[in-house]
Amino acid sequence: MRVYLAYVQDDDYFHLLPGQPEPALATDRVKVMAFPPLGIQMLAPILRQAGHEVRMFDTCHPRMQAEDIAGAAREERPDVIALSFLSVTAFPYLKAAAKVIKGANPGVRIIVGGPFATINAKHILEECPFIDHVGVGEGEELFPDYLAHLDDPAVVDGLAWRRGEEIVQNRSRPLLRDFDRFPYADRESLPIDYIESLPLDIPAVLSLDKFCTIQTSRGCPYTCIYCDIPSIGEGKWRSRSAEHVLGEMQELSDKGYRSIYLTDDHFLLQSKRIAAICNGIIDRDLKFHWGCEGRVDSVGVDQLPLMGKANCQWLAYGVEAGTQRVLDRLRKRQTLEQVEHAVTEAKRHGISRVHGFFVIGAPEETAEEIRETFRYAARLQIDTFGFNRLAVYRGTPLWDEYAKRGLVDNEKDWDKTFKCCDVDPDTVPTDEVNRIRMWGYANLLLHRMATRPVRTWELFRNFSRHMSWSDLLGLIRGPFRPHPVSKRQFPARMVAEGLTAPVRKPTDGTPPAPRAVA
Repeated sequence: MRVYLAYVQDDDYFHLLPGQPEPALATDRVKVMAFPPLGIQMLAPILRQAGHEVRMFDTCHPRMQAEDIAGAAREERPDVIALSFLSVTAFPYLKAAAKVIKGANPGVRIIVGGPFATINAKHILEECPFIDHVGVGEGEELFPDYLAHLDDPAVVDGLAWRRGEEIVQNRSRPLLRDFDRFPYADRESLPIDYIESLPLDIPAVLSLDKFCTIQTSRGCPYTCIYCDIPSIGEGKWRSRSAEHVLGEMQELSDKGYRSIYLTDDHFLLQSKRIAAICNGIIDRDLKFHWGCEGRVDSVGVDQLPLMGKANCQWLAYGVEAGTQRVLDRLRKRQTLEQVEHAVTEAKRHGISRVHGFFVIGAPEETAEEIRETFRYAARLQIDTFGFNRLAVYRGTPLWDEYAKRGLVDNEKDWDKTFKCCDVDPDTVPTDEVNRIRMWGYANLLLHRMATRPVRTWELFRNFSRHMSWSDLLGLIRGPFRPHPVSKRQFPARMVAEGLTAPVRKPTDGTPPAPRAVA
């Protein structure tokens, strides 16, 4: 069969590298600041092994938009077009793309997949008549099975489909265990050079080295209230063998890749496996530098000396908050002391860039606790950082909590995401969170320049190798720009009740008064 695999990007998460000519064709090579679409890159060789003809698309390419995919399909007449996307923020783009492609090719079957699709398969089919099927769960076994039974969807485990007006969701497919039996991902077919960068409003370009991603494990056993990974992966962590990972790394090194990022949900979980991979990188004298992310309380923190020797140059930690009470409310199951130890050890053993992920505006977090998170971040030896307002979306424990409290509607709001400070009356209001955020960034930057001038200068000098000074200035100014209101979506409850902002609890104990629509 002829199969199209297309990854639909969220427009906010990729940028074309400036200064390159506008491509005329989908085959013209472009440079894009984005993560590669590893899901379809891993699936393509599996389908080829099964005898199918595969063509890949990534909508970060200017000539691989929905209209381009639809036009190619009119000429080449694929049997199936699979659209992959990651999250709730990409769903509007996915929906629009599927409608365009189906409108131009009414006879083609369209199947969608990804984490958001897995959680919301029934809702997607109810809302999108131009989507025929939804793959629920992992695709390595599901998709070849689907192609083998294209006219008999009832026998395909993990498939959601229509039987007339009825939405049918077949029995679940068990989680994969043996990843070593699958071929390595296809990173050569897409005419796109992915640039290593930090995904910010103005991406900070880290290097122009040949860059790609690898997934060496899946899942996370922890239950942070804002994350949907445990529900999708049933709270289990599964991994490839160190030997299989090293075989892929050897191949990438031989092909000239010099920068690799591990997209594992939690790379630092198993100490012996980390040691085997790092020793393999050293013994094979592999030529790339690499990065990963993980938890500060992991046993793998003990392997930081070996990771530094194996040329790990970027390590991202989910710090999240600078007070223990908020960490406990988020169910992080880590301490501030563990954060400080993990960051200090990473820097001590030569990790050149340590990044800290933080969230602010969490449930029940006070304004003073948000300020303390910024002060705490200033005391840490992190090199880069991001402070995002905590969001809630379907599939997370926090969503379930908000649904029980009536703050969101599990059925009507399924395709939305909300900032907690927009919907939770027990959270600091949005305007105040934004003011504190701007204050916090200003103080954090000033503190860094005053206390670590050499390291701060070196960081900006590294960025300036690949970015214009105007972009660097924009990067610094980014956190101080007001957040646009036009994209805000309100929960069904607020729309029904005519509210535009969460109901706040007065301090005097009187019943709260709703805010009218502006």
